[in-house]
Amino acid sequence: MSSTPSSPLERLADFASAKEQSVVQNATIDQELYQTYGVKRGLRDKSGKGVLAGLTKISEIQSSREENGELVPCDGILWYRGYNIIALVNGVMQDKRFGFEETAYLLLFGDLPSQTQLDEFKRVMATSRTLPTNFVRDVIMKAPSADMMNSLSRSVLTLASYDDNPADLRICNVLRQCLMLIAVFPMLAVYGYHSFNHYEQDESLYIHRPDENLSTAENLLRMLRPDKSYTKLEAHVLDVALMLHMEHGGGNNSSFTTHVVTSSGTDTYSTIAAALASLKGPKHGGANIKVVQMMADLKRNVSDLTDEAAIEAYLMKLLNREAFDRKGLIYGIGHAVYSISDPRATVFRSFVEQLADEKHKKLEFQLYSTVERLAPEIIARERHMYKGVSANVDFFSGLVYGMLGIPEEMFTPIFAIARIVGWSAHRIEELVNMDKIIRPAYKAVLPNRDYLTLAEREE
Repeated sequence: MSSTPSSPLERLADFASAKEQSVVQNATIDQELYQTYGVKRGLRDKSGKGVLAGLTKISEIQSSREENGELVPCDGILWYRGYNIIALVNGVMQDKRFGFEETAYLLLFGDLPSQTQLDEFKRVMATSRTLPTNFVRDVIMKAPSADMMNSLSRSVLTLASYDDNPADLRICNVLRQCLMLIAVFPMLAVYGYHSFNHYEQDESLYIHRPDENLSTAENLLRMLRPDKSYTKLEAHVLDVALMLHMEHGGGNNSSFTTHVVTSSGTDTYSTIAAALASLKGPKHGGANIKVVQMMADLKRNVSDLTDEAAIEAYLMKLLNREAFDRKGLIYGIGHAVYSISDPRATVFRSFVEQLADEKHKKLEFQLYSTVERLAPEIIARERHMYKGVSANVDFFSGLVYGMLGIPEEMFTPIFAIARIVGWSAHRIEELVNMDKIIRPAYKAVLPNRDYLTLAEREE
């Protein structure tokens, strides 16, 4: 009995599988060569200091200070346009206002808005929360995907087809494009999720239009939930999350991607799609999903969640590649730059606790707090860390989104809804100052070889 011929896709997969070992062998570079040629892996040296790749007026972080000629780790500080992020959050919370729009104005235009300027900006953004006719049906619903970031990227690239001047690099045109994308990102993300949930998960379909009188955070919850309802605390906590994720100084992968792609002279839609591709990686915007999955695994493997010795034993298994995904990581703990503390996590923690009280999730919050306290001690002891290590903002954001009833598929898109503001500011900054394409150097470490005719080559 003859076997059924494999399909072209199956043959392609078989060919790729057979060639995998050869490809890996020829792609592998001796790690000692990085030291030999002074190449910094990930553009950072062993102390965590990054290669200076540019100048910016948008944001800045501080993780150490100079004392007696030496750099000493300190509590992390994050500035947006020179303003401490803690002061920005406290300012809006003190007045019980929503801060996303105000902070977006600051990052885009360089100064905090007056009341009149803020009101005008809110009106412009509210009236811009609209998509082309039938866009939801013809684009978002056409090919629903479980990968919301890919769905978001597809929508962004398709929006270029509806733009009369997609490649016009005048700052006024780019600013128009960026403002439009900032306004519609929540719709693209939420509608993408609802389409997937309906067509692929067989759930009910909800397409709620945004309310012009509501903030970005309020509209996000309103559009996401079937009954459109939410509490003020829920909306304010989500608003703070958006403020904290909006931008991050010191160099991050997706903002660097924005600069690199912008420097080639490409259009705004392609640039933002590239930034989205960068953000979706588990080492960048997808880290909070890993935290949630790790904590779920902890709960499955630790019977008494008040037993700190058992929790510590599980964390040790994580480090020893004996638990969860066996990568040797405690997700949400540690940061490439911050050491003693991540200011975003510090700010967020108090709001997480408030939300946990409202949602009757105190025990869940206590578990996270225990891991937050134990993990840095274990990592420092077992890994002999050269710098301090602490919880980062991703450690708590997944917990918050879970308490808000936000599905995991939406975790990274919410990050993108915030971070597109930072990307927009970086794109404009690159365009204003651009004189050369960003083109890093790579050192070849393979010797030159003589050409062999086809007959001379070995099988």
